[in-house]
Amino acid sequence: MLRRLLLKQASASRHLLSTKTPQSTSHPLLHKHLLFSSSSQSQTPQSTSVEHVDDADNNQASSTISIDRSCLYNPPAHSHEPTTDSELVKHLKDVIKFRGGPISVAEYMEEVLTNPKFGFYITRDVFGAGGDFITSPEVSQMFGEMVGIWAMCLWEQMGQPEKVNLVELGPGRGTLMADLLRGASKFKSFTESLHINMVECSPVLQKLQHQNLHCTDEVNTGGSVKNKTISTLAGTPVSWHASLEEVPSGLPTIIIAHEFYDALPVHQFQRASRGWCEKMVDVAEDSSLRFVLSPQPTPATLYLMKRCKWAAKEEVEKLNHIEICPKAMDLTHIIAKRISSDGGGALIIDYGLNGIVSDSLQAIRKHKFVNILDAPGSSDLSAYVDFPSIRHSAQEVSEDISVHGPITQSQFLGSLGINFRVEALLQNCTYEQAESLRTGYWRLVGEGEAPFWEGPDEETPIGMGTRYSAMAIVNKKQGIPVPFQ
Repeated sequence: MLRRLLLKQASASRHLLSTKTPQSTSHPLLHKHLLFSSSSQSQTPQSTSVEHVDDADNNQASSTISIDRSCLYNPPAHSHEPTTDSELVKHLKDVIKFRGGPISVAEYMEEVLTNPKFGFYITRDVFGAGGDFITSPEVSQMFGEMVGIWAMCLWEQMGQPEKVNLVELGPGRGTLMADLLRGASKFKSFTESLHINMVECSPVLQKLQHQNLHCTDEVNTGGSVKNKTISTLAGTPVSWHASLEEVPSGLPTIIIAHEFYDALPVHQFQRASRGWCEKMVDVAEDSSLRFVLSPQPTPATLYLMKRCKWAAKEEVEKLNHIEICPKAMDLTHIIAKRISSDGGGALIIDYGLNGIVSDSLQAIRKHKFVNILDAPGSSDLSAYVDFPSIRHSAQEVSEDISVHGPITQSQFLGSLGINFRVEALLQNCTYEQAESLRTGYWRLVGEGEAPFWEGPDEETPIGMGTRYSAMAIVNKKQGIPVPFQ
């Protein structure tokens, strides 16, 4: 009796599974498994097969169902072994394990630079001699002054509007904007029209910018209007935003992006026997981070195809590596749309190429190049800017947009009058100040090692004049901006 009852229960269970199996393919997880069935072996999700065997009472054909476990969370393996991994490295490994596979170089770069807790830009001041690298504004006050002249000239071409949004993307310590406002402070009609908008995601750098712009916070007792922050350098209001989209629209806008594009995350592709494969970051068997190639096309391949269409066939065929930056393309779309609708222009100054970028991603720690995967979060990561990609991305948006350049930084600064500025400054300074001015001038406009240097060889100033380039995106109504005529 008991044996017959057990056999009936088993038969009922088998019948229940067999009747539900056809419907189970509509479940999202099982549907995803069917999509993976044509993939390569390395991309097939883990599954458990349950086989149903005929019994003596019911001669049914055997059937198999698969349970896709790829979307289930696998907690990190518990271990009592000591580890030297930083919190960011642990986080990266957890992300890779949670995804069930490697992450793109762009995802790695974004986590390393801007992770809210451990990101390189979020947790420290990385600029200047005591940081990891020196930017042009940190070299000499003349750089910010020349950018201020460019902004003022564009403002005049715009018809001298009474209100203008002056936006800086990634302002660092705020040195460029501070020098710009000091240099322009005598031109009251210009500075009184400005509302400064600093696009900065780092709380540490926001505090430095507040300090270097000599800001004061005016408390509004009425309650209906937000408190104002004013830079006492020129009496201009200042606001901070996490992204360009947060900057209020509706006013003519001047955007400055100095060494901002080079820090946007890039996707790297390598030519293989099966075509272009994206380079990814994975965890090796010894628990270290390593590079691998994707076995299948990735979403970023769409941007790769788009970029290759913008290039000559011969240019692409000679390359074995290509870097693309979807975020640079998307950011340029946002800039171009804003300029098209509100008027104004954008100035982009960065190091890069006037062509497809091959393999430029680098890590810098304490002014020295290090391995990209070495101690993530302790080094700056940057890549060459693809200037043609910026041009094409801007031109996609509107026929009201014109793009000019790139020209070298030396040409840009020279045309704006940096030679006259350094001569004027040299007339009223000490010997030490004169040496600093000459050194800063060479670094901004020179090429290679400074010929006048008499100090230690390891401190020889290296000119950035031809390594950095300038490009402008403007509304056509304003004509061609200086000095791109």
